[in-house]
Amino acid sequence: MNHRRRLIRMLAAVSLAAGFTVAPALAAAQTVDVIRVATDATFPPFEFFKDGKRTGFDIELIELLAKTMGKKVEWTDIDFKGLIPGLVSRRFDVASSAIYITEERRRVVNFTDPYYPGGLVVLTKASNTAIKQPSDLAGKKVSVQVGTKSANYLKEYYPQAERIEVEKNQEMFNLVEIGRADAAVTGKPAAIEYAKTRPGMKVLDKQVSIELYGYAVRKDLPQLTEEMNAALKKVKLDGSYDKLVQKWLSSSAK
Repeated sequence: MNHRRRLIRMLAAVSLAAGFTVAPALAAAQTVDVIRVATDATFPPFEFFKDGKRTGFDIELIELLAKTMGKKVEWTDIDFKGLIPGLVSRRFDVASSAIYITEERRRVVNFTDPYYPGGLVVLTKASNTAIKQPSDLAGKKVSVQVGTKSANYLKEYYPQAERIEVEKNQEMFNLVEIGRADAAVTGKPAAIEYAKTRPGMKVLDKQVSIELYGYAVRKDLPQLTEEMNAALKKVKLDGSYDKLVQKWLSSSAK
């Protein structure tokens, strides 16, 4: 610590002698030009891989925000359950993976302003007549993705349902299709997108809950959160946000 203080005093002395201050140089050194963003790209239409390329609404919106901010994006792919812990441990700066804003998560990370309204829904087989509304989940086998709002919501509000927690979104849907689960609870856009490609599947009209999506940001980067909010407002005003919604989410809405 003493060595560090001596070094700072030396830098200050040299700076004064040269006729400038060291503060601007230090500030420039702290500027973040690359945003490290983590995602679990298994949740179409928000984030997924197509032809070996990461794509989807979240992916394109993050890239758009970064461009608006004059920054670049460095992507990391991990399981959903590792997103919040990864932010806490500073492995990356932002988590972008159709994450619902919750008070529990707010205690450990910051969130941008909401960028899209969503909610949890029930997906089941079209031939299933035993599950007509969320309350019918009691006593049924229900698949959910571990670490998501779906898992916690089911645990809190539908304790009589038998939860089957899986790592990936696709596994959750597969269990319903092969009959190992009676239903799946997940985000509305993803469930509708999946049911569109599977004639034997359906999404119940009544939602389980209403939620808001937000980008999670490290607690120690409040300026980054502010910059992302400013960029989000800008792209909403100039129409580029609406173009992405039309491209990725218009067919997933009811």
